[in-house]
Amino acid sequence: MITRTKKTKASRLGQFHLDTFLLTVCVSLLLIGYVMVTSSSIHIGTKQLDNMWNYPLKQLIHIGLGVVMGSTIATIPMRKWEKLGPVLFLSGLALLVIVMIPGLGIKVNGSTRWLSLLGLRIQVSEVVKFFAVIYMAGYITRHRESIRNISVALFKPLALFVIASILLLMEPDFGSAVVILMIAMGTMYLAGAKLGQFILLFAGLAGMAAMLVIFEPYRMMRITSFLNPWADPLNSGFQLVQALISFGRGELIGVGLGSGIQKLSYLPEAHTDFLFSVIAEELGFLGVISVIGLFALFLTRAFQIGAKAEAMGEDFSAYIAYGLAIWFGFQAFVNMGVNMGMLPTKGLTLPLMSYGGGSMMIMCCALGLLFRVHSESAEINANSLPTPRVKAKARITHD
Repeated sequence: MITRTKKTKASRLGQFHLDTFLLTVCVSLLLIGYVMVTSSSIHIGTKQLDNMWNYPLKQLIHIGLGVVMGSTIATIPMRKWEKLGPVLFLSGLALLVIVMIPGLGIKVNGSTRWLSLLGLRIQVSEVVKFFAVIYMAGYITRHRESIRNISVALFKPLALFVIASILLLMEPDFGSAVVILMIAMGTMYLAGAKLGQFILLFAGLAGMAAMLVIFEPYRMMRITSFLNPWADPLNSGFQLVQALISFGRGELIGVGLGSGIQKLSYLPEAHTDFLFSVIAEELGFLGVISVIGLFALFLTRAFQIGAKAEAMGEDFSAYIAYGLAIWFGFQAFVNMGVNMGMLPTKGLTLPLMSYGGGSMMIMCCALGLLFRVHSESAEINANSLPTPRVKAKARITHD
């Protein structure tokens, strides 16, 4: 009997292809973020609970749970996510309604944005962002030609996103409403929607945003304090002034890890929304540039993964990657811009770095989805390559 040794396509099915470059970037962001959260929260834990490791330990648990959840999501085929897209987004809208029900939603700092699940606070807006990426990728895959040629196809999904935005504004969460609209419009623009339509759409949204600012006193105060924080440095401009002081103190190499003083009850939300300011003070300009560089590498790689999937005809996977890149990139840009005084204050965390259970776990889930896109693209590429000719080896056996 003669047997031949040959590697077939079937032997490669089910194999997970890990993107080591993307993994390195993500782990770097997680590690730097964890170290800085620890540095900026030790004194808070000591003051509030007489336990300096309270926040670092919780954040470690958040990261651990996020890695487990993300790893699980990375095992689910993309075709299943495509089928679930509409149901997931409608479920997200339902969660936005549920969080507004008295007794169910958790109110923190004047905003009702959280639900308690198994002892963990889940920020509903983060879940909605995740579902929004999946829904938009599926919609574009089904209606790509219509989006390019028919104006109505562009506005159909935006109706659902406007509803989600209204519900988010009721919490209130203006920042997350802007993010999900950017996810929708950004992915549709990449799908080939006409630029003129977007100019009109942006003009309309800008007008509505202006009205929301004008008729809401606290938003107007944020705008005026952003334009001139030094006019009222002890009240409306306090947070931004303290953040700018952090950047000024950091100079080139920073004051040293753990040696910052702005986080010691001067800079509000130092371990969450204003973690970037702590990085600037303790690690200096070099630390700031390093973090910005890591996010730039992440975005570049995410778009490369999307482009590769699109080239192989995997449109849904491609727009998942594009949507995740837009989400992470825009949110990171806003957070950094707020910290540096370039944008008005918004309650958006720095992806993969700021303290927060719900945010961290959902973003790890998003990473799992991105790794899945890369793995399936790599598997398709491997299976499409011609099988190399190998000199046959024969083995003769005698019965």
